[in-house]
Amino acid sequence: MTAAQHTPQIVGNQASPAPQQLQILWRDEQDTQRFAQTLAALPQLRNAYVTLHGDLGAGKTTLVRHWLRALGVQGRIKSPTYAVVEPHEAGELNVWHFDFYRFDDPREWEDAGFRDIFASPGLKLAEWPEKAAAVTPVADVAIYIEAIDDMQRQVTLKGMTPAGCTVLEAFKA
Repeated sequence: MTAAQHTPQIVGNQASPAPQQLQILWRDEQDTQRFAQTLAALPQLRNAYVTLHGDLGAGKTTLVRHWLRALGVQGRIKSPTYAVVEPHEAGELNVWHFDFYRFDDPREWEDAGFRDIFASPGLKLAEWPEKAAAVTPVADVAIYIEAIDDMQRQVTLKGMTPAGCTVLEAFKA
């Protein structure tokens, strides 16, 4: 039995019985930036868990950087590839940017205090969430980014929880 099989989930939110979906085409990085600004303006995402899916180079970190800038984060925004998580403050909002690409041992959750982070208010953004899926909650919103060519991206948003579905409804409005 692996550690993942007997490590309880960090936070137990409920999946939506009928997940919603929305597709968007980004033609260039300015579309990515506008998308991030729209996300930053949604109050429903202040206490959400958002997962980012896509191949290397798809644009996950670029989206997060634009999103953090739109929220008002100043200074250098580092990728958490080696640190696993980078904390940020955007005014009164706490934001944690996770990159689970190198995450191997679910026991790291306890050692690193991730249980406390996920139980606290704030926005949690996770790249490569499948590497930690055994211990993370259900994402409120899952964002899938697929590179069409060097510039264009096909983006699919999925509302995975009731809270996530309200985000998609607000995004459509």
